Amino acid sequence: MVVSETARIANGLIDRTLPKAEWTHQAHLRAGLWHVLTFGEDEALRLLRERITRYNASVGTANTDSSGYHETLTRFYVGLIARFVAECQTAMTVDGLAELLIARHGDRELALRFYSRERLFSVEARRRWVEPDLR
Repeated sequence: MVVSETARIANGLIDRTLPKAEWTHQAHLRAGLWHVLTFGEDEALRLLRERITRYNASVGTANTDSSGYHETLTRFYVGLIARFVAECQTAMTVDGLAELLIARHGDRELALRFYSRERLFSVEARRRWVEPDLR
């Protein structure tokens, strides 16, 4: 059985076998998409909080006030992905959806259209959800 690239990345996150070099912004989007499709928005967010934090620790990335897990970015993207899924054709494969998601929303600077750099990269935003200050 052929495993989709999106499922491979999500499973690598879950079981902490994904090589650190593969944990890119696009991989974050694929893992987020897989979680939203599999569990729905609220449960995906809960699971991603736990799984990203554990994954980071397993690859030597400290979850601190300046690195590792970022609550506002995670919640921002889970919400974006949930809205994206609601607007898309459900007949697409998960990898097809992932490619479309990346094409539409894969810009690493996307959140900075909504947040000032200072607000988004604050300790407060890393530790808890903060509302956008730009739009």
